[in-house]
Amino acid sequence: MSETELPERLRRTADETPGGIEFSPAAAPLGEKLLPAAREVLARYPAGRERSALLPLLHLVQTEEGFVSPAGVAFCAEILGINKAQVGAVATFYTMYKRRPTGEYLVSVCTNTLCNVLGGQDVYDTLTEHLGVGHDETTADGRITLEHAECLAACDYAPVVTVNYDFAVDQATPESAVALVDSLRNGERPTPARGARICSLREMEFQNAGFADPREGAVGDGVAGAPTLRGVRLAEQHGIAVAGFNPDTPITKTKPARDEQPGKVAAAVQAVKSAVGSVTEKARGATSEKAEDPQIRTAALRNPTASEPAKQTAEAGATTAVAGNAPAGDGKPAGDSPRTPDPTRGSEEKK
Repeated sequence: MSETELPERLRRTADETPGGIEFSPAAAPLGEKLLPAAREVLARYPAGRERSALLPLLHLVQTEEGFVSPAGVAFCAEILGINKAQVGAVATFYTMYKRRPTGEYLVSVCTNTLCNVLGGQDVYDTLTEHLGVGHDETTADGRITLEHAECLAACDYAPVVTVNYDFAVDQATPESAVALVDSLRNGERPTPARGARICSLREMEFQNAGFADPREGAVGDGVAGAPTLRGVRLAEQHGIAVAGFNPDTPITKTKPARDEQPGKVAAAVQAVKSAVGSVTEKARGATSEKAEDPQIRTAALRNPTASEPAKQTAEAGATTAVAGNAPAGDGKPAGDSPRTPDPTRGSEEKK
C-alpha cells in the first residue's frame, strides 16, 4: 500500500456511516477522515468496554498525522466519551505514541546493555553525526526520525536497527546503518535482514491499529535468522515438531481466509495436539525414571501414609513434627516456660 492509497482507505466521511457523531471543532477534521475506521476498531470490543479501544485509536490517529496531536487527543476523547486528560495520560505514557511530528521512517538503534557492548552506541553516534539530528529529531527533508531505544528484544542479533518497528539491520555496524538511512532518504526501501517488508511510519501505524497489511507477500520478504529458528530446529531433532511443518516455507499471504482449505486447518490442529501429547508422554516417562527428590523421600520416611501426624522414627532420624507442649490460649504454640500475664491488659481481656 502506497502513501497515496492509505488516505483513500481511511478518508471516508462520517456521512457514509449511519449514526454520525457531532465532533467539536478541534476533533471534526479527524472525525471526517477516521470515523469509519474508528468504528471498525470499536466493534472489536464488547458493549460497554469500548474504552479499551483507546490504544489502537491512538495508533489510528498517527496514520493521519504521524503523531498524536491535540486534535487527535480530542478525537479519541469524544469518540470514547472520556475526557482529554484521560487520553493524554495514556498518550504520554507509551513511547510509540509520538508527541510531535515524526519522519516517514523512524530509525531506532538499540543502545541497551548487550547492543551497547557490541557497538550499538557507535552505530547511534555515527548516525547522529551523519544525519545531523539527535534523539527524537527529524531530518530537514522529513524522511528520517532518529531515536535510541532501550531494548528492541533481539539480543541474539545485537546490535540491531529497526525501521518503523520492523527489524532492518542485524549485527549492525556504523557503515551498514549509514547505508540503510541513505537508501531510505533516496526513496528506496531496501530488503530487511529478516522480517516484513519495510513500510512508512503511517503504514505501520495502520497495522498497529489492528488492520492487516494489504501488500501481497509483505510479511514474507525477509527471512528468519538462525537464532530465531533454533527452538524449531531442536524440536525437529528430538522428534517433537509438528508433522509436515517446514520452517523455511515462505509466508505468501498476510491474513489467510477463515474458510480457506478447512481440511488442512483441521489436520494441522490435530497434528499439534498429537505433538503435545507426545511431548507430555515423554516428559512423564522421563520423570518416572528419575530418582525421587530428597525432600520428598525424607517426607515419605517421616510419614508414609500422611493419615496422621508424623512420629519420630529411628530410620529417618527425624524430630517430632508436633510440639509436645500444650497450645497457648490464643492458639499459638506455647514456649518452654509458662506465660507471664500482662497486668496492663487485664481490663481489656475481661471486656
